[in-house]
Amino acid sequence: MDQEMNYGEDYKVIPATSVESGKGVEILPDVYCHTIQIVNIVLVGNRDGFVLVDAGMPQSANKIISVTEERFGEGSRPNAIILTHGHFDHVGAIIELIEHWNVPVYAHHLEIPYLTGKSSYPEPDATVEGGMVAKMSPFFPNEPIDIGDHVQELPKDGAIPYMDGFSWVHTPGHTPGHVSLFRDEDGALIVGDAFVTVKQENLFDVMMQQKEISGPPRYLTTDWKAAKQSVKKLAQLHPTVAVTGHGVPLLGEELTENLAVLVRDFEKIAVPNRGKYVDPDVH
Repeated sequence: MDQEMNYGEDYKVIPATSVESGKGVEILPDVYCHTIQIVNIVLVGNRDGFVLVDAGMPQSANKIISVTEERFGEGSRPNAIILTHGHFDHVGAIIELIEHWNVPVYAHHLEIPYLTGKSSYPEPDATVEGGMVAKMSPFFPNEPIDIGDHVQELPKDGAIPYMDGFSWVHTPGHTPGHVSLFRDEDGALIVGDAFVTVKQENLFDVMMQQKEISGPPRYLTTDWKAAKQSVKKLAQLHPTVAVTGHGVPLLGEELTENLAVLVRDFEKIAVPNRGKYVDPDVH
């Protein structure tokens, strides 16, 4: 476990932020969402035991540690870090957090090559329409990070270590091994980027966190047919609350209605009209 970990050579701070950065909201007594610049981290559990879902933007480790200690007490640490996927804005502080907390990391087996230095994600697609963030996407870190044997495969039976009651749902499209986390007991859904609640391609919408249900971020989504099926799969779970990787949480009827619209009009709402990963037959 003393193997040297490293980020890709293109790892760097992305100066984008939003009006919600630094703010947190308790969605349920044991589900807390906190915004780091333009992405959300989620703390699930209580002082007797909790996990961190996703690891924020590059160089955000100190902030994540501070948020964790504010919620659970000085010196507190999670039992594990669960990754919905390995894009830079969800693993930006993972190495520093592993070094500080010395806890295991779990991800879907199809995502592990991107977390162990073996595979790079396909290049971002700046040709999709939507706004300035999409145009900036080629400058985002895209090379694989390597956390070696600190990352383990999620159990094949759908269980999530240290997250009793939750199960992982394979929701590919945005990435091959993307997962969402669902608790059947109360309908709590931690979405990752399978769908989001802000037009992530549009810089103004991102900065102001304009609430609007949308598909996964267009510039980093490479399989739109799989992405649509993933949204359908999540809608069929009938979640009562959804915490997304980008944007504000949705609850109750607002979630149900918006998710139904997204499923019905996925090609219109989510899929770009053009792009190198867009199948002409999708529209």
